[in-house]
Amino acid sequence: MFSNKTSAKIVGVLFLLAAVTAVIGVLLYNPILNSPNYLVNGADHSNEVILGALMELFLVISAIGTATTMFPILRKYNETIALWHVCFRFLEAIVITVGLISVLALLTLSREFVTAGAMDALSFNAVGVSLIAIHDWTFMLGPLFLLGINTIMYSYIFFKTKLVPRFISILGITGAISVFVCALLVMFGVIKQVSFWGGILALPVAANEMILAVWLIARGFNDSVLSSLSAKSAAANQ
Repeated sequence: MFSNKTSAKIVGVLFLLAAVTAVIGVLLYNPILNSPNYLVNGADHSNEVILGALMELFLVISAIGTATTMFPILRKYNETIALWHVCFRFLEAIVITVGLISVLALLTLSREFVTAGAMDALSFNAVGVSLIAIHDWTFMLGPLFLLGINTIMYSYIFFKTKLVPRFISILGITGAISVFVCALLVMFGVIKQVSFWGGILALPVAANEMILAVWLIARGFNDSVLSSLSAKSAAANQ
């Protein structure tokens, strides 16, 4: 068990780490996911792709870390929602991991394609398109759909308890709804995830995580609220 101040700092650092690694991962995947000649470019940029996969692994660790570190704090108000938050965050991490594995499999396919001397290109391309599709769907379901669900759960508790300033929790709820809508629009093909409107809809949740991270590192959770919640939790368990 960490102290409340230590837990707040850990959560803040993990939120920042998740944001940084997510952006770097997307950029490093560019040669293999967004190039018409991805079957050749993937092998030519192997180190970049592997580094991108490592970034996503850090993202997965960060996502799980934020949920498990916040659980003892959130459960003081509502243990059920706190447990849901952990479960859905683990699910988000699993979905991201599946996407990560699909990219590494695509890298292996690219290497085999180059080794084979570009023979049977149609078969290689068919497998490659499938692997890219797996990544694209997991990229939508994890960082958008499930992220919206996770964010609204902890933001709701923050709003009800005032563990952090209300403007942060309101931004979190707004961002969660916005990114959830974005996921639905992407799912039904109305917009693309990596697009102007996709970025606009994802901006509030990104801003919330950054502001929350800085606040937790600098100020932590509201001590008086935590003391009150701890007292109520202890009384309820007696």
